[in-house]
Amino acid sequence: MRIAEVKVIVTSPGRNFVTVKITTEDGLTGVGDATLNGRELAVATYLTEHVRPLLLGRDARRIEDTWQYLYRGAYWRRGPVTMTAIAGIDTALWDIKAKAAGVPLYELLGGRSRDRILVYGHAQGATIDETVADVGRFLDRGYRAVRAQTAVPGTQGTYGIGSDGDRYEPASSGLPEETLWSTADYLAHAPTLFAAVRDKYGFDFHLLHDVHHRLTPIEAAGLGKAVEPYRLFCLEDPTPAEDQSAFRLVRQHTTTPIATGEVFNSIFDCQQLITERLIDYIRATVTHAGGITHLRRILALAELYGVRSGSHGATDLSPVCLAAALHVDTAIPNFGIQEYMPHTADTDRVFPHGYRFSGGYLYPGEEPGLGVDIDEDAAAEYPYEPAYLPVARLHDGSMHDW
Repeated sequence: MRIAEVKVIVTSPGRNFVTVKITTEDGLTGVGDATLNGRELAVATYLTEHVRPLLLGRDARRIEDTWQYLYRGAYWRRGPVTMTAIAGIDTALWDIKAKAAGVPLYELLGGRSRDRILVYGHAQGATIDETVADVGRFLDRGYRAVRAQTAVPGTQGTYGIGSDGDRYEPASSGLPEETLWSTADYLAHAPTLFAAVRDKYGFDFHLLHDVHHRLTPIEAAGLGKAVEPYRLFCLEDPTPAEDQSAFRLVRQHTTTPIATGEVFNSIFDCQQLITERLIDYIRATVTHAGGITHLRRILALAELYGVRSGSHGATDLSPVCLAAALHVDTAIPNFGIQEYMPHTADTDRVFPHGYRFSGGYLYPGEEPGLGVDIDEDAAAEYPYEPAYLPVARLHDGSMHDW
């Protein structure tokens, strides 16, 4: 089962996506997501110019060997571009292998550990009252877990606040939007949001919040302690994760569960966080953490230390990534929760899929393979559009973590 063709397809049905499509000599195809938001063409070029020539003629069944070949065979390892490119290839090969076996992918990962996948939605609002009302909208639709974000008075472009209901799309065409941030205003405002949500709806559902790397370790520790009465399911990305030891200080001051890892590319980015039990949920993704092969290694390490999964699942990743994540979620013993933002109708048309949402849960497709594909004709209707994520500045004009 030799690889005969490797296509790299860039399409933008409302947002840019990079898809790898591999075809074998006997006609089997597999797809993988290789989207790196804001740097899509870097990955597409890496795949087209540097990786594709290495794959033609290789045995598509040798997934582990191919992963090692692309990772260890390259002197310059890791990094978001390399690992996202490897992920696209790796996911497509798993799709082919499961199709050849005639089973949904999760069967090759050990079979079901659960029947359905708990997900959380994204409530938002320009005011606390608007966000509280939006939380109710998600609860009415059957969600059992909701992330709550609200604009902060005195700031411009608070993270997580958009205008498209279920979806938050921060990337925009042209040069990066410059937003204004005040940590002091945020720290004073955020706990009042959780108090209002719990006062309105009680504690019979999971409540989450994303800080988006914006606090110092001691600021994050203070926030974690302040929100303990509201029993958050987790506080996401409370401080930048480049320094893994920073989470030790947060851990020493609060019992609020901590989640991080959507920007991680390898097991080495989170090894200390996991082995020292400094986090509760690891949010690494199939697409950015080297594919299914490498994400399974991360999650297997996490299982040993009582850390559960909470994979990133925003719409900066395509339905191909979400489908792959659901198969992993279904099989692993230490699943925690799955982020879920429904894609646009245009995106769903480009990426027909078998997974479905019902009553606060996602269910993976039961077709052989991933249960997702790319309609190349539809994809061609949406050419690439340059877009950047915003940047953040403080009131004195200096740069801050966005």
